[in-house]
Amino acid sequence: MSAIDIGISTENRERVATNLKKLLADTYTLYLQTHNFHWNVTGRQFRELHLMFEEHYTELATAVDEIAERIRTLGVAAPGTYKAFAALSSIEEVDGVPEAKKMIEILTQSHEAVVRTSRQALKVAQDADDESSAALISDRMRIHEKTAWMLRALLD
Repeated sequence: MSAIDIGISTENRERVATNLKKLLADTYTLYLQTHNFHWNVTGRQFRELHLMFEEHYTELATAVDEIAERIRTLGVAAPGTYKAFAALSSIEEVDGVPEAKKMIEILTQSHEAVVRTSRQALKVAQDADDESSAALISDRMRIHEKTAWMLRALLD
């Protein structure tokens, strides 16, 4: 492959990509968690939650691809295994099938975790003068903040 010359040093591209890998791992883990809850939710809010979780995991599937492609654009291999995601993610897996209210609480916490990961990645991208990565990260952060707010509203 030819050398990458996009105005960002190799060191900065690798540093940004390292943080994007963590964001990718968190996003993929949240995708799996949301899909699991979509399949297994029960109770009075079944239809509402089932449909909402489907909207969320569909959006997350697109995000996973965008984040991975940005990592590749920076010239770094994107992680793509459960083992790699487990090592990089700040989101813990859920054992068993929690009841609907607990699912909402868990997803709220997971979206907030992605926001925290995004904030760290955003600082690194901004320090590297990587506007493309910063824009992607900022967009992701906004989506996760809004989703966490909407999930919290269901708990009131």
